[in-house]
Amino acid sequence: MSATAAITPAAPARKSDQALFLLFKLRTFIALFAVVGFFSAAAPNFLSADNALIMAKHVALNAFLAIGMTYVIVSGGIDLSVGSTVGLAGMVAGFLILNGLPVGDYVIWFNIFEIIGIALLLGVAIGGANGLLITRLNVAPFIATLGMLYVARGAALLISDGATFANLGGKDAASSTGFPLLGTLSPLGIPLVLWLLVVIGLAATYLGLRTPIGRHIYAVGGNERAAQLSGVQVRRVKMVVYMISGGLAALVGLIIASQLEAAHPLTGETFELNAIAAAVLGGTSMSGGRGRIGGTIVGAFVIGILSDGLVMMGVSSFWQTVIKGVVIIAAVVVDQAQQRMQQRLALQQSAATA
Repeated sequence: MSATAAITPAAPARKSDQALFLLFKLRTFIALFAVVGFFSAAAPNFLSADNALIMAKHVALNAFLAIGMTYVIVSGGIDLSVGSTVGLAGMVAGFLILNGLPVGDYVIWFNIFEIIGIALLLGVAIGGANGLLITRLNVAPFIATLGMLYVARGAALLISDGATFANLGGKDAASSTGFPLLGTLSPLGIPLVLWLLVVIGLAATYLGLRTPIGRHIYAVGGNERAAQLSGVQVRRVKMVVYMISGGLAALVGLIIASQLEAAHPLTGETFELNAIAAAVLGGTSMSGGRGRIGGTIVGAFVIGILSDGLVMMGVSSFWQTVIKGVVIIAAVVVDQAQQRMQQRLALQQSAATA
């Protein structure tokens, strides 16, 4: 009877722990419903069709960055250079559209597809440079990408001496017209940027769940040494995730420049904070090894709706920055609590089966 009395009280505790753990896992959806409910009541016309479409476009841009950031963080790294890559990619596209590429006494003009390709390759190259610094020179990811943040931002400013490239409609003679369509085209009444989000989201999910490189990303983030001993090419994996992050950042820069028909060197400032916040809020662990693209996209919706809702309520941009910082801190705290809860449940389960 004493053994029975010792075992019986443990069952309710296990059920409560499981319920709390479930709430932790659903925290992103809970946060999404909370912000939608709050701003629906506090901001007039928040759920109007036009406003919802605008918010969806903003969310898509943040989601692109957050998808790349997710795999970087899952691999055990961080990428602070994505915001500057956004600005640099837009500036390079604007320069090529307006001025071509001067080579001596000649000017090489590119068509719009070549310009988009060059800007995307530039983003991939920046990500590759980050990867080389981290894998070959053993520079800490935070320091390497922080340095690249300044390099890319400085390059964006140097291209135009800090000025804006406006009127990016292109030149008929150079076949560089049509750039604004990237940001304004709406096949079947749905903005192209949302179609791109669906395609990239599905591709990124497939990469993580169904491909060897995806499994290797999680293995490297979970235990880099064990992954290396298992035959995983750790350096290649890290190069891949940073190149993906850089390429997606360049895509965001192109879309913003096409929407505005202008490129500004300071475009993308603090975008890295939104991307990190969306990834962490979506369940990506800052310690690496854990994260899902679906959760990240939901996290991007939370951050995007939060930002647009605060703007509609007339909240100062300074307070918006403070609130985003609080969101990041809260997300990390909850993530740590979830990990502790998961370990406790594992111990309880092992004790019950013993």
